[in-house]
Amino acid sequence: MSSDSKDLTVSKVDRQNILNNQYAMQEIEKATHIQGIPFEGKTVVLKEQVSSFFEVTMRTVENYLNSHEMELSQNGYEIIKGKRLKELKKSISSIDVPEIDFGNILKSPQLGAFDFRAFLNLSMVMVESQRAKLLRSTILDIVIDTINQRTGGGTKYINQRDEDFILAYFHEENYRKGFTDALKDYVDMGNFKYPLYTDKIYVSIFKEKAKEYRKILKLNAKEKIRDTFYSEILDLVASYEYGFSQELESVFKKNGRKLTSFEVDKIFNQFETLPHWRPLLESARHKMASRDLAFRDALHLQLKQYITPIQADDFERFLGEKSKELDERLEEAKDVLKRLKDR
Repeated sequence: MSSDSKDLTVSKVDRQNILNNQYAMQEIEKATHIQGIPFEGKTVVLKEQVSSFFEVTMRTVENYLNSHEMELSQNGYEIIKGKRLKELKKSISSIDVPEIDFGNILKSPQLGAFDFRAFLNLSMVMVESQRAKLLRSTILDIVIDTINQRTGGGTKYINQRDEDFILAYFHEENYRKGFTDALKDYVDMGNFKYPLYTDKIYVSIFKEKAKEYRKILKLNAKEKIRDTFYSEILDLVASYEYGFSQELESVFKKNGRKLTSFEVDKIFNQFETLPHWRPLLESARHKMASRDLAFRDALHLQLKQYITPIQADDFERFLGEKSKELDERLEEAKDVLKRLKDR
């Protein structure tokens, strides 16, 4: 991911991906040293402080609060009133902040306050401020460094850090063998039938052929596509392979002969339009498109409509303490894999 390739002022998804990434947020907070007011166990800054920091007018800050009201509120901006306001004013008084910095705020019936998350959010949308622009650049650099540091310098195989990956991969390999055996035994076509119907499955699930997927993830000829799939994608591919192979076997037995390409195409077209696939496909497309953009800086144009911000639990899943390198997981999973293999 290049910091030059991201324009946070226009991409709400990119902004939210940063704000949901607790590991990057911790590093950004350490690096920026934003001074604020201690309040309810965290640090907040008032609109007046924000205006001063970004060297913009209060009206400019108010305009952003109006134009991005929902986003900023979801990320920590709030109006403090009542008993909480009294506590905030006590905190302001206790840190001996000069009155000139805040005007008549101690007499105000309510105060608008940004926590660190909301403050960063505002910096990501504010185009008038040179300070905000510099902060955006710093934020992007820290996000890149944090992800690279936690993944050992590369994200191509970040999917393998998921604790569900190994079993999903193992199961899919078994179903893959059943799928290729079905094509061999029941379909009267040359060897190109294997990549042909593999591509049909890929296009059905994530709207890309193997060649297109390779190009997006920049895989070389020796790298296996399935080594880069998230566990949910492996599970869905396995379901397709198993279900389709069963359909081929059923029609083969009914006809008592191998099937022509026209017959197989018809079977697949009916198979992929079964209604039970729809929620599984929607979920898989959201996960692939959103995770690849956030973690790999890889854009699947055919899945652009499915891109949503990555939630905090996904950052924990792929960057957190539970996520591990594949060789560590393999070592831990040897006994489990052996039992599965011996069944």
